[in-house]
Amino acid sequence: MTDRVRVTLVRSLIGVTEKHRATVRGIGLRHTWHSVERDLTPELRGMLAKVPYLLRWEVIR
Repeated sequence: MTDRVRVTLVRSLIGVTEKHRATVRGIGLRHTWHSVERDLTPELRGMLAKVPYLLRWEVIR
């Protein structure tokens, strides 16, 4: 059974580079304080590591 993670966008995307905006959209977040739950995969870990200043995340077991 894989771990799940709840990711929340805690900062605005105004003034953020287009690559970082695309990463946030790829995670599935749409607007500030929007949260999604995803399986914790190596691909998602890479996305979280790319934009940690925009997100808050917690592992759900």
